[in-house]
Amino acid sequence: MNAFTLLPFIVLIAAMFLMTRSAKKKQQQAASMRNEMQPGSGVRTIGGMYATVKEVHEDTVLLDAGPGVELLFAKNAIGAVLTDDEYNRIVHGIEHDLKADADIVPDDASSLTESDESDAPAAAASDDKAVDLGKKDAAEDGTDAAEAAEAAETKADDEPKKTDGDSDAK
Repeated sequence: MNAFTLLPFIVLIAAMFLMTRSAKKKQQQAASMRNEMQPGSGVRTIGGMYATVKEVHEDTVLLDAGPGVELLFAKNAIGAVLTDDEYNRIVHGIEHDLKADADIVPDDASSLTESDESDAPAAAASDDKAVDLGKKDAAEDGTDAAEAAEAAETKADDEPKKTDGDSDAK
């Protein structure tokens, strides 16, 4: 046989090996996560229910889903073990105050561009004038607003109006 005829089979076998290897790795991570569960941990089941672990047995887990509601689940039905902060944020709506830990960043850039009092004499001495980039009013251009509106109206009257059925092409 030729080496070129065996090449597609070798590539196919290698791809299958890599896919099964990554799947086994994910299964091992999930199993270790489930084995590290302890009472008091917050969990999410594969069905999307959030609960607190009450007891852990060999193949089952007793979950506390609310006051007086205890549910028995298989360990394989636990989708994720959550951190305390994440569980409280999702279930109880309690946000961990991350803003207290980080530096305060202003919402706008005005505080970043303000000059200090030590820069005030230098700013007063400069002859730079503020550049107005805004739109000029019609009164500033020397034309009256009423004249501009009248000119627009006459231009609209000169053009023929078309309806849905009208067409110039024949």
